[in-house]
Amino acid sequence: MKIINSPNDEQLAASLKRPSINTEQLENVINDIFTNVSEQGDQAIVNYTKQFDSVDLASLEVSGETIKNAGNQLSESLKSAIQIAYQNIKTFHDAQVMNDLSVITTEGVECFQRTSAIESVGLYIPGGTAPLFSTVLMLGIPASIAGCENVILCSPPQSNGEIHPATIYTANLCGISQIYRVGGSQAIAAMTIGTESIPKVNKLFGPGNQYVTAAKQKAQKYGLAIDLPAGPSEVLVYADETAQPSFVAADLLSQAEHGVDSQVVLVASNEKVATETVNHVITQTASLPRKEVIKQCLQNSVALIIEDKNKAFDFINNYAPEHFIIASNHSDQYIPLIKNAGSVFLGNYSPESAGDYASGTNHTLPTSGYAKSYSGTNLDAFVKKITFQKLSKKGIQNLGDTIMTMAREEQLEAHARAVEIRLNNL
Repeated sequence: MKIINSPNDEQLAASLKRPSINTEQLENVINDIFTNVSEQGDQAIVNYTKQFDSVDLASLEVSGETIKNAGNQLSESLKSAIQIAYQNIKTFHDAQVMNDLSVITTEGVECFQRTSAIESVGLYIPGGTAPLFSTVLMLGIPASIAGCENVILCSPPQSNGEIHPATIYTANLCGISQIYRVGGSQAIAAMTIGTESIPKVNKLFGPGNQYVTAAKQKAQKYGLAIDLPAGPSEVLVYADETAQPSFVAADLLSQAEHGVDSQVVLVASNEKVATETVNHVITQTASLPRKEVIKQCLQNSVALIIEDKNKAFDFINNYAPEHFIIASNHSDQYIPLIKNAGSVFLGNYSPESAGDYASGTNHTLPTSGYAKSYSGTNLDAFVKKITFQKLSKKGIQNLGDTIMTMAREEQLEAHARAVEIRLNNL
């Protein structure tokens, strides 16, 4: 992890870049997968699972008996931790429920809004390098609160042909019973197109690698909505003179262990904090089980020393990090400077892993700079807001001239006459 002191504009621009991928090659792979799933259905899923996961599947769907017994394979301490996290996440997302609203905009004109759940949603739960059962909580809980009728969950099988029991247990806790042993972009294709076993959905949710992200973008061409572009994980830490370098290093490493294409960035207010943090990164890496992954990730990572806090936050907002940690005893004073971030962690005792698991906020967040225009996943992502209007005789009389004047200026005479015929009837 290299240190750059007082970076110039060129160095800052270079630091904004995420690890590049060959998009043309990626698109060709995704196109082939979607074509084969469309033509061959379940058989294509079985073939891809054998090719990518080295697993021969007898069936795609997880049985009710397997779902029921999943908890027997977990320790009581893990089940207790999942249940605590479940309650905190549910509490935070319950608070996001919005009441329907009704407004009289003009005498005789009532406009109102009702919330309606998306009927069928597909949840993708990564499980390649590690089983991310925590993501089930982040997606399953708001889907349940929203009232989605059909919730489909896909996750890649382990070498034994089964989804990790923690993923199944957590899905059952969230009331999800349609669970399928399929991962990667073929899972996205299956939920987009539909197969003999896997239903087509209306909206896709969940993070994943570059193939999953590309597949979700492909799904949009089939008329499906997606939650957000969620690619390789990333964290940016802003550390001032009150930061604890050992804490900062641990936070950087907690993201670096996700994968070789993850990215971690440190923005330090002085050289001492940056140097001590990088030294702790080196020391802590040596004792971590995923150190080889971490070392590759750190090759794409950088520590910037920017003394001017306004310049520092200009860079941070331009980077628009997925996870943003403010390592400071005075973190609240920096809040007004934040414009773009997926989720923010304030103070020296707020590790990013708290949001990943159990604080209550959602960890499915926009990456690759998309935090400039996307929010992280929340309850609203699982619902539609339908607007209504009701005009009385008095209402059409009060608003009629306004509508007709505007319609005729836009040369849409039929629009105007739809009002005029009613006014003439009165």
